[in-house]
Amino acid sequence: MKVVAIIQARTGASRLPGKVLKEVLGKPLLAYQLERVRNCSNIDQILVATTKQKADDRIVSLCEEMDIYPYRGSESDVLGRYYEAANHMQADIIVRLTADCPLIDPSQVDYVIQNYFPNQHSLQYVSNTLKRTFPRGMDTEVFSFAALKETHVMAKSTVDREHVTRYMVNHPETFTLKNVTYHEDQSQHRWTVDTIEDFWLIKRIIETLYPKKPHFNLEDILHLFAQFPDWRFINSHIHQKYE
Repeated sequence: MKVVAIIQARTGASRLPGKVLKEVLGKPLLAYQLERVRNCSNIDQILVATTKQKADDRIVSLCEEMDIYPYRGSESDVLGRYYEAANHMQADIIVRLTADCPLIDPSQVDYVIQNYFPNQHSLQYVSNTLKRTFPRGMDTEVFSFAALKETHVMAKSTVDREHVTRYMVNHPETFTLKNVTYHEDQSQHRWTVDTIEDFWLIKRIIETLYPKKPHFNLEDILHLFAQFPDWRFINSHIHQKYE
């Protein structure tokens, strides 16, 4: 079973354009994420699914520098882009990650993947986002290629085409859904990048932890917030655009 992590990334974000390439300590946020995902034990291959827009040439260049395979598809039909990328890589299992989560913890990604393996239902979906207990920014979804293909065929609405797994999650009569939880509720934390306030927080975290421990994990970040509890107010007022 070939497990492929597909990270969707583009520069044309409405709230914070170019966010995935914004730099901290001289390195783009996407580079941090790719570096971290490479440390996952249960992923066979990593692919970045970006768009055919000229602005996203910079994402392709970064992928080439890091020896990561880039796939270019539709900007608006993200589901179609995902399906084409997974089909191209002949993936059996897809790990869906988004480029606005540069602090993703590889051990937690592996944890979600490990929860996928025992059942192997043909239209299976496992994530840590159906009921949030993990900090936002640790978002990991794992599903079969068959589930992605079924979604690609059946999902017709614009919103379902824009949000890859929305159709799966909204059709539990068709897909076998499972949620993975953290051992305590830490869902109040927002470690994703969608606004400038989000970036300011992520920047502080990386600048504090990365020089001493490049492979810092979720628990390291929680310990940092125990030291600096006011940090969570930097972006606590930000509302997520889509659940």
